[in-house]
Amino acid sequence: MAQSVIEQAPLNTQASGIRLTPVEQEIIFVIENDDAVANEVKVKFGVEVHIGTASLNLNVDDDLVGIFKAAPNNEGRGIFDLKNIVENYVKADSTAYRSSRYKTAHIGTNTKDFPIHIVDKLSSNQNSIRYFACQFFVEFLNATTNVVERAPFTNRNSEQYLLINGYVTHSDVLDVDFPDFGFNMDNFIPSGSAADKKFLTNAPTTQYANDGDYGTLAFMTPSQATALNTKWITITYYNSSGVAYAGIDSYMRSVVATGSYSFWSNDSTDQMIFLGCFPGNLKNWSSNYATAYSTDLSYYTIQVNNAGTGAFDQPLQTVTINVNCPETKNYEPIRLCWLNQWGAWDYYTFTKKSTRSISTQGTTYTQLGGTWNEKRYRPHSYKGGKKSFRVNAVDRITMNTDFVNEDYNIMFEELTNSPEVYVLEGYQSDSANSYLNQYVAPVRLTSSSFSRKTKANDNLIQYSFEIEKSKTLRTQSI
Repeated sequence: MAQSVIEQAPLNTQASGIRLTPVEQEIIFVIENDDAVANEVKVKFGVEVHIGTASLNLNVDDDLVGIFKAAPNNEGRGIFDLKNIVENYVKADSTAYRSSRYKTAHIGTNTKDFPIHIVDKLSSNQNSIRYFACQFFVEFLNATTNVVERAPFTNRNSEQYLLINGYVTHSDVLDVDFPDFGFNMDNFIPSGSAADKKFLTNAPTTQYANDGDYGTLAFMTPSQATALNTKWITITYYNSSGVAYAGIDSYMRSVVATGSYSFWSNDSTDQMIFLGCFPGNLKNWSSNYATAYSTDLSYYTIQVNNAGTGAFDQPLQTVTINVNCPETKNYEPIRLCWLNQWGAWDYYTFTKKSTRSISTQGTTYTQLGGTWNEKRYRPHSYKGGKKSFRVNAVDRITMNTDFVNEDYNIMFEELTNSPEVYVLEGYQSDSANSYLNQYVAPVRLTSSSFSRKTKANDNLIQYSFEIEKSKTLRTQSI
């Protein structure tokens, strides 16, 4: 019987063969075997799905996660959409990994000891990337034995893919050219010296942050060849006149002590890196940042390159961080982070008017007044009527952005849609392990809608959001 043919598959995003695929899109395979469909009865197409942290061997079952079948359609093709399967094997990286450090202290090896947002320098991913591949087969009813069996010589292996914890919107342009189908992630894969390649974010390349604000940028390092182009991280500090300080931070990505890896491997943890690069991260270890900030630091640039501070190829776009948000007028700054479209984290500090309130909902009962279970009745003013047995209270915060440009629209839209949102608060003055996780508090947006604003329609663009802390406030019970 003839070998099966894969007529359609997820998109090959780059000529190098890197198949980076967001899990929240249709993961479509179309399988053809006209010989089997025409000559056998009760034919079904089947697929063995393999997902793992290392390059997959489809001849063993160590990474086999399931076997699924589909009957031929009217054209004799088997069509599989594996999105609902593969999306369960990637998730957000909320904690630092491998040899990551906090305030220069090596907290642990391959442990999850502190939030990824406060990491010094770098952290490898642990959960955001996985390998994915399929082996397709055909089964039929053997007319002689009356037993369903796999047809010999019909197996066909797919390419290997890198799954990323991202999604594709209905308005994103898909490549539907035969035989590929999917979203082109080429803009996120570093290569050569093309400085237009992106970090894993839709946020503006120029952002604002306060001195104590933590945060990360994530980027891909998907092969040894391209990883060479992301070998160095260079941070250059500038004063208000745009003059660079002599002290430049330049360190190798390919050093374990920075929280990354020394030798690239096929492990999925080597494919995506988180860079701690906001002021809060830098002040924990960089004397250059401290010196610049104590004088006249205005902004700094972040570059990923292959040759340190000298002449270099720059495979990713430059990101600029303006230190100290515009005048806050003594308003309480509130910093949120949320999971963005590409499975990394975005951040924003709300610097305008904010209002904190408490919303309560209690369980009540009616208490009798007086002494009904004693020898004599006596009225008591503190007894009787409706009373609260327990009060459930939640902390709510209404926040306002500064006036922003339209570049922030997509970023705030993702905030509205994000399944994971946190408020970053309670900056710690020491690295005691038991206190690190208090830095991140889960919240949910109670704003029920988002209206995208434009300069043409609104002149000045400002957004307001309301959040509710996920954990209820602690109170006594009666």
